[in-house]
Amino acid sequence: MNVSDALFAVFAGLFAVLLLASLAGAGLHLRVAGRGGSATIDNLNARVRAWWAMIIVIGLAIWAGRWGVIALFGFVSFQCLREYVSLTYTRRGDHLALVWSFFFFLPLQYYLIAIDWYGLFTILIPVYAFLLLPIVAVLGADTTRFLERAAKVQWGLMVCVYCVSHVPALLALDIPGFEGRNVLLIVFVVLIVQASDVFQYVWGKLLGRRKLAPAVSPSKTVEGLVGGVASATLVGAAMWWITPFSPLQAGAIALVINLAGFFGGLVLSAIKRDRGVKDWGYMVEGHGGMLDRVDSLSFAAPIFFHIVRYWWVP
Repeated sequence: MNVSDALFAVFAGLFAVLLLASLAGAGLHLRVAGRGGSATIDNLNARVRAWWAMIIVIGLAIWAGRWGVIALFGFVSFQCLREYVSLTYTRRGDHLALVWSFFFFLPLQYYLIAIDWYGLFTILIPVYAFLLLPIVAVLGADTTRFLERAAKVQWGLMVCVYCVSHVPALLALDIPGFEGRNVLLIVFVVLIVQASDVFQYVWGKLLGRRKLAPAVSPSKTVEGLVGGVASATLVGAAMWWITPFSPLQAGAIALVINLAGFFGGLVLSAIKRDRGVKDWGYMVEGHGGMLDRVDSLSFAAPIFFHIVRYWWVP
């Protein structure tokens, strides 16, 4: 199956699932409308509407080609970093470091991916940005909570830009026998990680009893985690045909990135609780901010990228 047929099959399946979810949500809404409605059903319908929008945007980016995908995730990184900075403590002395983060390191990171400069792409932020940004900040001559402020800017750039940029970086991998199909790797990692989030939500609502980390994320349960990760792992194994993996390899990789995604979401939830907020923003209906939507992906994407590069690229 060529890449066009594979993409058509995947998106047709996604649209079918979303259509069923929309019809089910509409039916549930009508059923409870006369009894004052239900916040849970309203939230579910908002999430489904948001998924329609997100799937369409991702589909358009893929249709636009390599630069469309890079531009999409560049925008995602920019929005995530904006949300992150808006909720973290900064001072006037950090403004120049933030300018460098938004308007130099972020676009340069994605430009390096666009030109396939792997050597610099992998060290630009964790080496050069991590060294330069504190230097720029210290020139502001403001030492109040300096270590905390410098670390927050570095951490935001790492999670929101460096980690997320590993998604479009999959396009640059030269996998024998898989040439011209790398966009399917992006579909795989995004679909599996997001499916894990959805399944965790569903299983948590259906069977969730034991809180996993109530002080960090009150909605996460042991049953939701086990059911969500197991379900998404099975989906990953079933999606082997769009990857260079065997069914067993696809399932094992899906398990690893689902676990990484779960702990990524937990880490970002801890930061939100520290800041006293429920969501990073309000950009995505039913989901909060952009960073709420890609928190799991930010941890899963680099691990997925390096697994594929180590084992499948000569």
